[in-house]
Amino acid sequence: MEPVTLVIPVFNEAESIGAVVREIPAEYRGDIIVADGGSRDGTQQIAAAAGARVLDAGRGYGRACAMGAAAALPSSRVIVFMDGDGADRGDLIARIADPVLAGAQDFVLASRTEGARDPGAMLWHQVLAGRMAGFGMGALYGKRYTDMCAFRAISRTALDSLALREMTYGWNIEMQMRAARAHLRILEVPMPYRCRAGGQSKVAGSLQGTMKAGTKIVSTFLRVAADRR
Repeated sequence: MEPVTLVIPVFNEAESIGAVVREIPAEYRGDIIVADGGSRDGTQQIAAAAGARVLDAGRGYGRACAMGAAAALPSSRVIVFMDGDGADRGDLIARIADPVLAGAQDFVLASRTEGARDPGAMLWHQVLAGRMAGFGMGALYGKRYTDMCAFRAISRTALDSLALREMTYGWNIEMQMRAARAHLRILEVPMPYRCRAGGQSKVAGSLQGTMKAGTKIVSTFLRVAADRR
């Protein structure tokens, strides 16, 4: 059975999700879960037609990620997460999945800031937020990340051990903080990053979205930093 499950949290990504699923190389297509947050634009039907399992996850980015991971096939040893907007390079999934599959790393993240980016693919405040979060985590745990990219692979055993509980946009930073605190073997890989293929970003697409996500990330950082478990 396929040892990798790919989890793609989505909300109204009809313009891109079909191409995102189809771009995944054949050897990683054995278990693709699209965890949907209540899309009303046909995202679920398009994802299913492209070959994904579709999961009704309810609202919340972290909730979708958690439910997708929990629904992975029993044989999956590695969980990969990526966005459904077409910006992540799904055709390059091997760069992050293979080191975990080989047992060389526990947690591998794509770094958009270290890779080649299409013009306009990341806004300045996204780059700054990633650098600031990385500086904070470096000060706390000695591991300085360069990004908080959604495109990441982690061993199922390691993910379960982290016991993540953030159900919002703070999911990614909680994973990175708890992984650093647990002294997991962590690797960042420079990865090309594209402009989204369609639709509007739920985070960077509006001031309200940016502020909401930023607040969740900061509150998660403070909560995890204060939590000594």
